[in-house]
Amino acid sequence: MIKDIITDEAVLSTPCEPATAEDAAVAQDLVDTLLANEDAAALAANQIGVTKAIVAYLNDKNRPVVLYNPQLTQTLKPFPAVEACLSREDAAAVTRYKWIRVSYDALLNGELMPRKKKLEGWEAQLVQHMIDHCNGVLV
Repeated sequence: MIKDIITDEAVLSTPCEPATAEDAAVAQDLVDTLLANEDAAALAANQIGVTKAIVAYLNDKNRPVVLYNPQLTQTLKPFPAVEACLSREDAAAVTRYKWIRVSYDALLNGELMPRKKKLEGWEAQLVQHMIDHCNGVLV
């Protein structure tokens, strides 16, 4: 189901709870909302009003990828960036990393399974922004 984008800073600044396999419907709402919003490249669950650690982003093939409970485990090559956010009016200056390693859970056959991935460039920047959302950090 397509949801409205939340701008309430009280919701957005609350660190998200760990997601479980029972949150699959939230993940689907996140993907539906992401695909319906032509200005969006990534969304975190708290941006649709659910404080669970789930993010969705469009990969380099423009396909949605869902990460449950994502965490940065390694970062390389910091750079200054200015980022916009669907939940905020103004863009903000931040430090991001060109290369990251992320641990996360993937939903497979109704269960969350631990996974890791390396990301670079635009995808790495999107995921870092979304992990900030999960941690209640507003840029």
